[in-house]
Amino acid sequence: MEGIEHKTVTVNGIKMHVAEIGQGPVVLFLHGFPECWFSWRHQLAFMASNGYRAVAPDLRGYSDTTGAPVNDYTKFTTLHVVGDVLALLNAVAAHEEKVFVVGHDWGAMIAWALCLYRPDRVKALVNLSVAFTPRNPNKKPIESLQAVYGDDYYICRFQEPGEIEGEFAQIGTKRVLKNFLTYRNPGPLYLPKGKGFGDSADTPIILPSWLSEEEIDYYASNYEKSGFTGALNYYRALDINWELTAPWTGDQIKIPVKFIVGDLDLTYNAPGAKDFIHKGGFKKYVPLLKEVVVMEGVAHFIHQEKPDEINKHILDFFQDFPSPLSSIM
Repeated sequence: MEGIEHKTVTVNGIKMHVAEIGQGPVVLFLHGFPECWFSWRHQLAFMASNGYRAVAPDLRGYSDTTGAPVNDYTKFTTLHVVGDVLALLNAVAAHEEKVFVVGHDWGAMIAWALCLYRPDRVKALVNLSVAFTPRNPNKKPIESLQAVYGDDYYICRFQEPGEIEGEFAQIGTKRVLKNFLTYRNPGPLYLPKGKGFGDSADTPIILPSWLSEEEIDYYASNYEKSGFTGALNYYRALDINWELTAPWTGDQIKIPVKFIVGDLDLTYNAPGAKDFIHKGGFKKYVPLLKEVVVMEGVAHFIHQEKPDEINKHILDFFQDFPSPLSSIM
């Protein structure tokens, strides 16, 4: 994409690929699954054109970021990934004490963790799709998900190393990505063993207007190169995250936050999610929550489906926090 610079930065023992554009206060974009830096293509140039330096890495295990031990999912905890992010900030934004952060899906989870572990490095946060989830000291995450959804729930199916990768290989990388990126059912996603996404391999998948074949090809080329294991390891480390984050039980996110979600997003329609977000639970744990935006008729990949609206939300929120440079001038 025109104007975007690509480089590889050695951080925290891995080689992290970073896309960046613009000059000004840093806005760090953290992608989710099954994505990479490219999912922020609409936001990068927009923020650069409005006086910011937009930085979007491929997270550990994804795409062109290499060096993480993908065959050891215990090295994919939020502590590892936040360590990568902090080392990246030290490398590319050493002059900035705090930066703006935007996260989506797993990127939102990493952003919440960053704000929990190192609030001193974050100026303000816009998170998409995944609300903050307080740690339940009495039950591990996978056990909880199995109790609610059963073993065929996608996160539960992701747990056994190599198993779902084998099924994805049979379906084909491009078709797997099409299924994920076009998922609009507000209900839970199930992947029964041997049945894939429940559709026939001969059934065409019609892409929405916001996603082209060329864009799918870009994602597919990246996943064919890196494989899915690194990305799936984030899910496999969920219970380890739970064990390691016991010291933060009950802690709050003390960063100014705007949260945006689509009303068709499966995360928003999970049991109890709407009550938590709208009836005080979310605000209890994120006391500086400034606004919750629910976009109608929009599913999970909100920043790609409605880029202009998301861009405006991000810019409007961050403009409330002037940079030290602008306050001096």
